[in-house]
Amino acid sequence: MNGYNQSAQTGEIGSANASVSHASPLVLVRHFRQILLWPLRVIPSQAERTHFSKYWEVLEALGERCPWREVVDEFGDPASFQERHYQEFVTFMPYVQRFLYGEGAGREGQTGYGKSPIRVFRRRDIAQMRVVLDEQTPPLLFQIAHVDLYFFYDIDVIIPAVEFFANDLPLTLAEDVLFKVGRAYPAFWEADGRGGECPRRVEWLSATGETLAASDYEDRHRYLSFVCRHRSPNVATHWEYLLRPLAFYHSDREGAIRYRQIEYHRMPLLAYLSFSDPQSLTRGDFARLALITKAGPSETLPYSEKQLADFEQHYCNDKFWDPDNPALTSRYLCCGHAFVVIGKAHERFFADPETGLLGQFRHQYFLINLIAHFHKATLLLFSEWLVEAISQLDIRDTDSVRAFKREIRRIMETFLRFTQRYWFHEVSNQAQVRDLFQLLTGHLNT
Repeated sequence: MNGYNQSAQTGEIGSANASVSHASPLVLVRHFRQILLWPLRVIPSQAERTHFSKYWEVLEALGERCPWREVVDEFGDPASFQERHYQEFVTFMPYVQRFLYGEGAGREGQTGYGKSPIRVFRRRDIAQMRVVLDEQTPPLLFQIAHVDLYFFYDIDVIIPAVEFFANDLPLTLAEDVLFKVGRAYPAFWEADGRGGECPRRVEWLSATGETLAASDYEDRHRYLSFVCRHRSPNVATHWEYLLRPLAFYHSDREGAIRYRQIEYHRMPLLAYLSFSDPQSLTRGDFARLALITKAGPSETLPYSEKQLADFEQHYCNDKFWDPDNPALTSRYLCCGHAFVVIGKAHERFFADPETGLLGQFRHQYFLINLIAHFHKATLLLFSEWLVEAISQLDIRDTDSVRAFKREIRRIMETFLRFTQRYWFHEVSNQAQVRDLFQLLTGHLNT
């Protein structure tokens, strides 16, 4: 469904020719797709106070009371295993394959790696997302492709992933969506009370159009009072709803699993944008898309010339990009926080959802981003564990010393398993995937 050319009866934008600030002439993103990743730390319940290896079992135990259901992969049924699945699998090195997909039993039974340490759960009640960027722009309607929740065995990190898409979206609106939508909470408020650099409103909709939850970025008192009481930022209500029955760590609401933020309020993202003529984009357009800045006129840069002097060298992978060669129209942009793919809408190499770059974006490139952000989140988790252990140590108290030694031993054991099971410097021998993973991890400093 078209996310921009909506019927006027729905209240959404009604024409691709509607006036849009900064866009002259109007540049359309023929297909816009974004995936938000939100690494979070899981906190053991007060009753347990112990490390728990399989948090997903808590969701399974809830049965029908839980909207999340485990996703069964394509392995095991040759009839449903397609070429796309095969291409995704062979992209990765053998040790990464075992991490992502596990290993089947041999003739002697299960003696090797076993199942993948990743478990994926999905909720299917959220079908659409309606976004009001500001008071001048009519609502935008996006279709939800997936709302997934990734668990990792033995590691207290979860990663929700939300994928949404629309067609024929003006470039300046696409830039605003990238800049504003993936925010867990507002960093400040505008003079009129709006959450600073946040959408005016975000709604999760059911398949019938019913509003399931809406954002509350404008509720300044809620966020201020929460930080005052808990010394921790709150989470916007629509994100809190999406994660239920999980509950925010400091929330008064009961939750099957509690979580807290492990990074800052802007969620890492992947974006895919196809254009009729991507080579017509300006350097300013590419800089805004790569660095996820505010929308602006194409003829200007988001930052100074000096700041962007090495932009192409640091943020662009141009193996398949040449402004003077019509055969090379695909460009990869990466700043760590964001991974953006740009190309030609009517080119099969770029737009094919199964074997083209669109399919690779949703699968291979999604997975390398998942791995990279999981690595960073887990390193931050280990740091938090060590800080907490040291903070609770009283060297004059024998029991405290014993507890400290037990906790350090647990952390070291978990770190050993992490480095051997989850940590990779290289994920693929395919040159493009290898280069992009290095670009991504370089910006993440991992």
